[in-house]
Amino acid sequence: MTESVCVPPRADLVLPCLNEAQALPWVLARVPAGWRAIVVDNGSTDGSADIARRLGATVVREPVRGFGAACHAGLLAARADLVCFCDCDASMDPGLLAPMAARVAAGEADLLLGRRRPQGHGAWPVHARAGNLALARMLHRRTGLRLHDLGPMRVARRAALLGLDLTDRRSGYPLQMVVRAADAGWRVAETDVPYLPRAGKSKVTGTWRGTWHAVRDMRRVLAETPGTRAVPAGGVRA
Repeated sequence: MTESVCVPPRADLVLPCLNEAQALPWVLARVPAGWRAIVVDNGSTDGSADIARRLGATVVREPVRGFGAACHAGLLAARADLVCFCDCDASMDPGLLAPMAARVAAGEADLLLGRRRPQGHGAWPVHARAGNLALARMLHRRTGLRLHDLGPMRVARRAALLGLDLTDRRSGYPLQMVVRAADAGWRVAETDVPYLPRAGKSKVTGTWRGTWHAVRDMRRVLAETPGTRAVPAGGVRA
């Protein structure tokens, strides 16, 4: 008797990109088979878009600068039922998204986040960890969710994400996704993922100033009035 093989669901993978020519070959080589990689070029000057295109990725140009602007442009360009997000700096292996997507497809969670576990010296600077911890605590006070990380690796259903009507186009985008998902009654969960030293310097958490600018953006998101904007793709649960 032949054992059944579990085929991971297909998904579109959004990769916000700003001058990641060094990291792109490593990242795109690890995209799960059958998935579409959507590299959103956010104003690169190092040929990132051309490299991504040569390596088979779909390239979307987003002229409005901002992490959220790039992520949302990728979401709008996605067509698969499941949409995944991952940084394009080689700090996380996109291959790890396949089992995460399978869990969302199976109904274990509506939004599944990758909890970063640093691997090696310099993978996650102290100031970035401090900012993340502060935000996790503020998120708990605001939503009741007990999360350890607000990292960029995540999976959810495309239609449901669009229903959240996300408006932040800066560093607050990932947090706004979680806050509005919580307001809508989504099941939000996290799973451990290795976090590697990134290729090149971070545009957000590479400095104390960048980190706290991000925290400022996110504090604005946390100040939003709670409200129900969307339900999971499967509909309202009793």
